[in-house]
Amino acid sequence: MNYSVGLDIGTTKIVAIIGKENEYGKIEVLGTGKSKSLGVHRGVVNNITQTISSIQQAVEQAELNAGLKIGSVVVGIAGQHIRSLQHSDYITRSDSEEVIGDDDLDKLCNQVYKLVMLPGEEIIHVLPQEYKVDGQSEIKEPIGMYGGRLEANFHVVVGQVSSIKNIGRCIKSAGLDLGNITLEPLASSEAVLSQEEKEAGVALIDIGGGTTDLAIFKDGIIRHTAVIPFGGNVITEDIKEGCSIIEKQAELLKIKFGSAWPGENKDNEIVSIPGLRGRDPKEITLKNLSKIIHARVVEIIEQAYVEIKNYGHEEQKKKLIAGIVLTGGGSQLKHLKQLVEYITGMDTRIGYPNEHLAGDSDEEIASPLYATAVGLLMNAIENEKKNTVPGENSLDEEQVLVGEAQTVGNEVPNALNRKHKSIFDKWSEKLKDFLDNAE
Repeated sequence: MNYSVGLDIGTTKIVAIIGKENEYGKIEVLGTGKSKSLGVHRGVVNNITQTISSIQQAVEQAELNAGLKIGSVVVGIAGQHIRSLQHSDYITRSDSEEVIGDDDLDKLCNQVYKLVMLPGEEIIHVLPQEYKVDGQSEIKEPIGMYGGRLEANFHVVVGQVSSIKNIGRCIKSAGLDLGNITLEPLASSEAVLSQEEKEAGVALIDIGGGTTDLAIFKDGIIRHTAVIPFGGNVITEDIKEGCSIIEKQAELLKIKFGSAWPGENKDNEIVSIPGLRGRDPKEITLKNLSKIIHARVVEIIEQAYVEIKNYGHEEQKKKLIAGIVLTGGGSQLKHLKQLVEYITGMDTRIGYPNEHLAGDSDEEIASPLYATAVGLLMNAIENEKKNTVPGENSLDEEQVLVGEAQTVGNEVPNALNRKHKSIFDKWSEKLKDFLDNAE
């Protein structure tokens, strides 16, 4: 049986999810495993031994659930070390009488990978925005066109080499093969955004435990990514400090009674918390609790909104018609949708990964909490399909020929995507080689 695995290494939890595509193109989840994430702080591994043990725990649980053995996994990467930048580059083609092909796009992309980064940083993703051919701008698909100078704007995602290698080391030491690494906001967007939303313009805000990830799409292309270095855990921390209670109680309070909108609670709503070891119980008003939560949530949303403004969403051409989609564990906070709409003035909805899942899937998996894990599983299934397509190279040639005949159909962009993914695959290969040599 053909099955794939997504592994989400988060700050609060590690999720392993095994699944396959059914005959209707939906994802059938065969087994899941979840463990408390120890050794990860704000998306970055800071204790290798603990992280390996947490990964093994989640993987064993998923294997037990599915009755299958896990070999290769697709892993998500986030964390405060991730940054992104816009870059323009061009190549001059030796023969402008020949049509532009995949090799030209590859050459242009590879040129961007050679950009000099800050010490200790490496380029993770090079995502083309739009192309220019001989000065003619706003070209989405240059394959099959004639031209001497090929230019493109790129969205470049950069991360710290050491952080990426540490994740690779944990995967390998947990007895797993690294199938691919992908940026977590990209994985979440696969799971919860529709193609229409990506076309219309949408900002995805994924509120995790340690970080809040942002991805902005417009005209079906990713335009901006950012990682804000705090998430749901700082809200819990604030409740713990503000109410002088232990972390476990603070987390439960947040989930059960927490609200992002203080006006919703009446003054006389009180919750009693058992005291430690024979001490008197503590009484906390829900109004105070939501004031603490509100203050921190406003900070997180405002930081995300600054990133949306940096993208330039107020310009007519960059307008985000589909507004904001919230996902991740933090998006389940009561009245958060209303608060986000109030702060940003943009339409907001909560993103659930259920539209890609088969009808009989476990309800828990359809929660925003699992958006990244489902997205990583989708990525793994996509890779599996890509690697098992018979006669794939001949398909690419046919598709490029379609482009040469100037009848660029839907297949050509797929050929293009496959090429761009293969560049990232090369990067994954490089990381795998590094880990093998480090043995």
